[in-house]
Amino acid sequence: MNLNQLRYFVTLAETESFTKAAVAHYISQTAITQQIKSLEEAVGSKLINRESRPISLTPAGKVFLKEAREILERMDTALWRTREASTGLEGSLRIGYTKGYERSDISKHLRNFHREYPNVLLSCYRCDTDMLAAGLLNGEYDIIFTWDSTNILQEENISLKVFENVPLRVALYANHRLARRKELSRRDLKQENILFMSPSGTGESFGDAYYIQLYQQAGYQPKILLRSSDMESILMMVAAEEGISIVPEYSHPWDVGTENVVFVPLAGEGETEEILVAWRENDDNPALKHFIEMLK
Repeated sequence: MNLNQLRYFVTLAETESFTKAAVAHYISQTAITQQIKSLEEAVGSKLINRESRPISLTPAGKVFLKEAREILERMDTALWRTREASTGLEGSLRIGYTKGYERSDISKHLRNFHREYPNVLLSCYRCDTDMLAAGLLNGEYDIIFTWDSTNILQEENISLKVFENVPLRVALYANHRLARRKELSRRDLKQENILFMSPSGTGESFGDAYYIQLYQQAGYQPKILLRSSDMESILMMVAAEEGISIVPEYSHPWDVGTENVVFVPLAGEGETEEILVAWRENDDNPALKHFIEMLK
């Protein structure tokens, strides 16, 4: 028994004619007669009453017609879903992003992609850069949005591009002497206690080194009270007036505990957070290819 035999049988039942069924499938009447006979032998029951005019189905044939139609319908559905999955229209996409970046425009991009490909499940994961890099390399994520990470930059099988350069802001408690300034530079922060916002849980990433260098170029070594990749905790400490911090623009104003926090633009060359989007070159997930194309 094969799918062609099922199709011939359904057409024969609908047209009530071997001749019409043969024409519909562009084969000879002899061929379709032989195929129906083979089908009956495989089923072990007579399906067609050939003595009636027009031909008709036997009781067994009526039962088999319903089953044959359902089989063909399920097969068509399976083929359609397979084709959809192969073009990225159905499947899943695992997206990792650096802590705090959920407040950026990333949700807009996810929403636009979901509207175009509603059958692709978007699973999102919030981590620091170390976990994001490890997760991408280990195949836990299909694509990540991250700060500069030494691990990612050194991997040859990773593709990446700069997704955006996010302006930085100085987070100060409301009664701080600099809170009313329209903008600040790192030179203005020389005497301040710094709560250092780090892209890495270890504090040893390329991003950490880059921002320490900016302090040094401003003429001093910063007085760092705390290093953390947890933006919410840093802003809570700023609100408690324990120190100040430099954070990306997307970090406010929706953070918990920021009712006593003021954000002032940070002026100066290179005062941005570079967000990279990275993925494995050998990842053959069709949904990933569509997502990358949309980001372009």
